Amino acid sequence: MGRQVRRVRLDFNWPINRIWGGFINPFYSMSTKCPDCGGSGSSPQIKQLTERWYGDAPFKPEDRGSIPWKPTDKPIRQFATRNIARGLSLFPRAEKFIELEAERLCRLFNRQWCHHLNQDDVNALVAAGRLLDFTHTWTKEKGWQPKVPPYIPTAAEVNVSSLQGLGHDSINQWVCVDAEAKRLGYDKHCKRCKGEGNFWPTRLIKFLADHWRPTNPPKGQGWQLWETVSEGSPISPVFKTPHELARWLVESPDYSWRRLDAGTTYEQWMAFILGTGFALSFVSKGAEIKSGVQFAADQQLKKN
Repeated sequence: MGRQVRRVRLDFNWPINRIWGGFINPFYSMSTKCPDCGGSGSSPQIKQLTERWYGDAPFKPEDRGSIPWKPTDKPIRQFATRNIARGLSLFPRAEKFIELEAERLCRLFNRQWCHHLNQDDVNALVAAGRLLDFTHTWTKEKGWQPKVPPYIPTAAEVNVSSLQGLGHDSINQWVCVDAEAKRLGYDKHCKRCKGEGNFWPTRLIKFLADHWRPTNPPKGQGWQLWETVSEGSPISPVFKTPHELARWLVESPDYSWRRLDAGTTYEQWMAFILGTGFALSFVSKGAEIKSGVQFAADQQLKKN
């Protein structure tokens, strides 16, 4: 999910920041969400586990055999210091603000299962191939290779790591929730809709929804930047050349403010546009977070 360069017709005039109609299944609007599960298709037990993961339902670290984070813990201090450093324009760096931020982070993280995994959770993630940074080594020549002898990280290692990078994504969440549901013998699916999440007016409409396929915007000679965080929408006008697109992305006030892409140079945009033409929103290496466009462009410039 991130940024993508598309070649479209020069007269393509779909509104900027509106999801392209060809990417939206028109038949889903004819269905109604199940009132019991809200359209998730999940049982109440699965829903509660998911809410605990994100801190939306009551949770205590002790319930997972974990120790609550304290403001003085090193990972919390580092996280708090990093956050305060990013806010220097709002207030000066000071010990008082770091301490207050550390306390806030503890209140937040101690009510979320995702920051207090136990060994069962970690084992489930390892079995699903989700902790390669711990269980594998990576080289350009061979890619990811299992460590010899095999290594399984401890829950404490994984919990610290979740505070140092991007944390756990929705796949990790589902792996842990699914494994916990199996351990506890929970039903996964809503009894009312049988896991469907929606009710359909006719079998034909459901068939059409299930067999619908997206259509791309019309191809052409134009150059346009799209976001892929949603189903996909244009976030720039259409230009005749990649140079015009790159200049607009650097100079236009309509785009230059856009968070992580801000500060991307003309040379970087050109390398990205003429290189892969696709990038994640951002990449993370330890505590450093970088624009995905800038990362992809810098990799391309190194090749050249």
